[in-house]
Amino acid sequence: MRWVNVGGLIWTLVRTDFKTRYHGTIGGFLWALLKPFTMFIVLMSVFSLIFASDPQYKFRLIIGLFLFDFFAEATKVGLMSLNSTGYLLSKAKFPAWIVVVTSISNSLLTLVILAVVVMAFESLNGRPLDAAAVLLFVSYLTADVLIVIGFSLAASVWFLKFRDLNQIWEVVLQAGFFVAPIVYPLNIIPERYHFYLYLWPPTPIIQFSRSVLVDHVFPTPTGHLYLFAETIVVLAGGAFIFNRNVAKAAELL
Repeated sequence: MRWVNVGGLIWTLVRTDFKTRYHGTIGGFLWALLKPFTMFIVLMSVFSLIFASDPQYKFRLIIGLFLFDFFAEATKVGLMSLNSTGYLLSKAKFPAWIVVVTSISNSLLTLVILAVVVMAFESLNGRPLDAAAVLLFVSYLTADVLIVIGFSLAASVWFLKFRDLNQIWEVVLQAGFFVAPIVYPLNIIPERYHFYLYLWPPTPIIQFSRSVLVDHVFPTPTGHLYLFAETIVVLAGGAFIFNRNVAKAAELL
């Protein structure tokens, strides 16, 4: 086998995944954008009455939904990435992590578009964000992406050994939707339980993003330190597990 051009390979994988995912559909990429908005309408019709005292509830809900939707969709695709496109490893020589990282490209594109829409909505609503708030929000999105990559690196090689992992992760995500403060404000949960909720990665991402986008309040340095540490642990742990197991990937495919 010969080494391939990495840059060209990344572009080919991203483009092929995009075409394959939306080939033959009428709405195409619009479906990726409509999914969180559809969920928003359904949940808003139910929970906006319960939390009617919060005038910003609708905005908080859409932020929580699109951030969690990225986490859920990207981790599911990342988990299956080696199994889905790992056959390329036997046809050409290139770093195997590229297959995993590029698998989340469609979810990442959706995340970027929705993030821009949310920030534009803030400006149109007469509450433009300052540069510091925008930079913090981008840093939270970056942390979200890095956590997803770390998880996907580990899960993609584990799935080759444990084929039930995708089903288990589906159940975890369903439960995790209610663990993260998406449809409810975190302050309705007793504070002594907040630490455990923050162990679930979407929680700090959602809370911190709402803080800077809706409340225009910056999270504490301690909170940022926790998010940074969590991101590094997940990414480094995922990379370590991937490197320890990827050599056997071709045998298990």
